[in-house]
Amino acid sequence: MPKKPASKPAKPAKVPVHGPQHANQVRIIGGQWKRTPLPVLTALGLRPTPDRVRETAFNWINHQRDGDWASAQVLDLFAGSGALGFEAASRGAQSVTMIDSNTQVTRQLDDIKTKLKADNVSIMRGDALAVLQSAVTRGQRYDLIFLDPPYQQSFLERTLPLCTTLLKEGGLVYAESGLALEFAEGEAPEWLADWEIIRADKAGMVFYHLLKRKA
Repeated sequence: MPKKPASKPAKPAKVPVHGPQHANQVRIIGGQWKRTPLPVLTALGLRPTPDRVRETAFNWINHQRDGDWASAQVLDLFAGSGALGFEAASRGAQSVTMIDSNTQVTRQLDDIKTKLKADNVSIMRGDALAVLQSAVTRGQRYDLIFLDPPYQQSFLERTLPLCTTLLKEGGLVYAESGLALEFAEGEAPEWLADWEIIRADKAGMVFYHLLKRKA
């Protein structure tokens, strides 16, 4: 009688893995921590700024600041993976304040800060709008503000007007959105009225912009 084909070995049972998983990672592009990977928490659906977009954006910022990072005070309002904030810190920013409302996110950012010994980074859990309003009340000022909020939630409309009083003279805002912020003459919404778009580009479905206050 012909031999029966050997049965395939049973697949090992899946072992449940607790805690958030890292689906992918991004890397710091430049500075003292160049090529350092930053894990992305998949469970929270974070959407980190892609490496290529970040490289372009930081080239823009570097040009506007004439390469001077040592005096830069930076606010990363929707920190997420920390890609933008840690990139600025890696390039030698004087201080980087990173804000996120999610406890898991801020815990991971603290872990990264410890690993990098990033003494120029401060991490806080809090609501973005509340943090901005508090900073306005205290008279805090920044040279650079990163706004990479969740799309379709009107965060840019609510945060950009507050940023007008938070920027130092010549300060910059880097903003990402699901829609272009460039409008025809006279058609820009009121919340963009005080802003001039210096540079803008698109990568996939992401529109990214560098803005400064109008004179």
